[in-house]
Amino acid sequence: MVRTSRGHRVFQGVNGFVLTAVVIVTLYPFVNIIARSFSGERQIRAGEVTLWPKGFNLTTYEIVFKDSMFWRNYGNTVLYTVVSTVVAMVLTTCYAYVLSKKHLKGRGLLIGIAVFTMFFTGGLIPNYVLITSLGLKNSIWAMALPNAISVFNLLVMKAFFESLPDELEEAAQIDGLSTYGILLRIVLPLSKAVVATMVLFYSVSFWNSWFSAFLYMDRTELMPVTVYLRNLIAGATTGGNAGAGTEQLSQVAANIQSVTIVLTALPILCLYPFVQRYFVSGVMLGAVKG
Repeated sequence: MVRTSRGHRVFQGVNGFVLTAVVIVTLYPFVNIIARSFSGERQIRAGEVTLWPKGFNLTTYEIVFKDSMFWRNYGNTVLYTVVSTVVAMVLTTCYAYVLSKKHLKGRGLLIGIAVFTMFFTGGLIPNYVLITSLGLKNSIWAMALPNAISVFNLLVMKAFFESLPDELEEAAQIDGLSTYGILLRIVLPLSKAVVATMVLFYSVSFWNSWFSAFLYMDRTELMPVTVYLRNLIAGATTGGNAGAGTEQLSQVAANIQSVTIVLTALPILCLYPFVQRYFVSGVMLGAVKG
């Protein structure tokens, strides 16, 4: 049995205490939001809600869940997120793989074009005119195409592809694989960690996106759930008609923000554990490589 030193035991104790404190500080705001979403109006306004609901109330959830438009918009969000993430991953992966080839002619120009868009954009009005002139308004492509490539994600994937040994691709070329075959059968299976990370980044971004739909969608049935919840917040906070009586409206106004945070964050929280295993797999691949 290996005996640990006193200093090592002290380090483990301090490390455990610090990590536990970090977990508590991280979880407290979210637990508080969940508690507020199930609490009554008086307790929320009095600041009595901490980690446990007080004056248990489901009024806001009932109003939201009974609205058929909520489920329609929720389905739109799922569809927009899946399609937009697939489009973004295909374009980002192909572009990053090309930029990772140092022998590519014009590589510096392509990188410069990508980096330029990080600091300069066409502006809101030109983008709106472009989307309208292309006939993309009131379609899923108005959500997917304008934000299809994140330059930050592109550069991260490019750096990861550059870290892969060139000998792997050279051996694949000798075996007769084409460029696309190398990418699909050699590079991507070794890039599960970065691919999973980019999928998570893109899916979270598209799931939470509301301004593009607010700008390019004119019909309510095409809106994502984020716009629906935004309109519900606006109606509650301005005292408009939310489809309920005065007492119910006061309850909605009190905890609508908490309810919307829970409803929008819950799917991503459910997705993360399935993506996490690829992070671990990627770390193990990096540990044995070389």
